[in-house]
Amino acid sequence: MNYWLFKSEPDEYSIDDLAAERGQTGRWDGIRNYQARNFLRDAVAAGDGVFFYHSACKVPAIVGTAAVVRAAYPDPAQFDPESKYFDPKASADKPRWFCVDIRFNSRFARPLPLAEIKQNPQLAEMVLVKQGRLSIQPVTAAEWKTVVALGGI
Repeated sequence: MNYWLFKSEPDEYSIDDLAAERGQTGRWDGIRNYQARNFLRDAVAAGDGVFFYHSACKVPAIVGTAAVVRAAYPDPAQFDPESKYFDPKASADKPRWFCVDIRFNSRFARPLPLAEIKQNPQLAEMVLVKQGRLSIQPVTAAEWKTVVALGGI
């Protein structure tokens, strides 16, 4: 089992949106960064744990957890000319972009703000701290354990 941090802007798709989905399961799509795509395509697997991170908001924070329930498959939005994620260079036999399905697990008792994460020496090597812009990031087992404890689960 691996652990990941998935970033989303809460006004676009929040942890509450995931929890409200049928079966509390949603497609994590729209990834258009090659490094994040490669993580999704090559490393994220069913059963992996996910931190749900709200970004581009007043207080960026890890707000809860989810689990990957379906491994990578071609992101259908890349084939839809009406989608903002349409990619004219993608084809069914050579997809460029991938998505996964995740299921809501839990909300943190309190959001864990980025500022607090940065101040914690146990989290100093976290990709979120070192390479913050990446929308799909690996998380170590030790970081997972620390963050879950800080989040009050």
